[in-house]
Amino acid sequence: MKFLHISDLHIGKKFRETDFTDDQIHILNEILEIVDDIKPDGILIAGDIYDRSVPTAAAVNIFDDFLTRLDMKKIKIFIISGNHDSPERLNFGKEIMSKSGIHIAGTFRGKMDKISMEDKFGSINIYLLPFVKPSVVSYFFKEEETDTYEKAVKAVIEAAQIDQSQRNILVAHQFVTNQGVEPEKSDSELLSVGGLDNIDVSVFDAFDYVALGHIHGPQRIGRETVRYCGTPLKYSFSEANHKKSVTCLEITDKNQVSVTAIPLHPVRDMRIIKDKLDNLLKEEIYTGKNREDYIHAIITDEEDIYDPMGKLRTVYPNILILEKENAKSRVNENSRTSASGDVASRSPMDLFEEFYKNQNNVELNETQRKIMQDIFMELGGEAE
Repeated sequence: MKFLHISDLHIGKKFRETDFTDDQIHILNEILEIVDDIKPDGILIAGDIYDRSVPTAAAVNIFDDFLTRLDMKKIKIFIISGNHDSPERLNFGKEIMSKSGIHIAGTFRGKMDKISMEDKFGSINIYLLPFVKPSVVSYFFKEEETDTYEKAVKAVIEAAQIDQSQRNILVAHQFVTNQGVEPEKSDSELLSVGGLDNIDVSVFDAFDYVALGHIHGPQRIGRETVRYCGTPLKYSFSEANHKKSVTCLEITDKNQVSVTAIPLHPVRDMRIIKDKLDNLLKEEIYTGKNREDYIHAIITDEEDIYDPMGKLRTVYPNILILEKENAKSRVNENSRTSASGDVASRSPMDLFEEFYKNQNNVELNETQRKIMQDIFMELGGEAE
């Protein structure tokens, strides 16, 4: 039996006021083409359908169209809520849609939803666990210790009494680690401070495959069959090096799972470019590359430049971030003045010279030094 694992669509996402609507429609259409090509028996959507708990009407319409077109292909669909979603809103129409093979677990009601499918090897059980916090689980497990994310999820799984002689798949949206080793993260993910939301991968040992959402980079956690498929699009420049994909898993007999990443092709990539301004504007630099990509430009010129953003936009119309990196902008590791404890014993000129060097990473030149000496003398103090 074959499944397509996707997650973290973040429909309605904006980054620096840039609307990703066209990009998201394009990539959802590509996923539909992949479905036509590989013909899976089910689609696993592991949370963060929307980017915010109250999605815009446009975002809802985009997902509605995607879901409708999937349903027309007569494929079973399994959906859970993520930490960005409103569980109650996602749950709307749950019972009615389940009759059409669209299974939604938006809110946690004390136990995981279980849907069983059959093939020549027997039963495959798909368990749906929406994003949960310890406070939500503790309401249903009052007699158990569920004060951490790991204890809470472990209690829910143990209560399900998984039959490990059968094939079992879990769809979940949590922060899963492997013996304390965290997955690779990006700036666009919301995680708890101090790793309080960590759940060790061993909690999921009862499952043949775990379809995870939450982390934006595709990767396995511990074993090959516990996976984050990642976002279908790049949502921050910290993801610039990601290779976005969807995950196809095929299960034959018990413990026989093959996993394949199918690459995705965005209409616009997200790239970081770095060089002197004149070099970035040279035709040979951008020829053969998509000038419509979302760009974070880092210019390394030492001298001040008039309207660098305007000049870059003539070549890269979708530049989102402009940064300057040179001797003046580099942060000095010793930026805190050594005079912090003995200001009274230092001359004004001495303090200013140290401050100027820490701010600009260069020494005062003789002309600048003479100007500051004159200013200190004019103010009635001693320069040296």
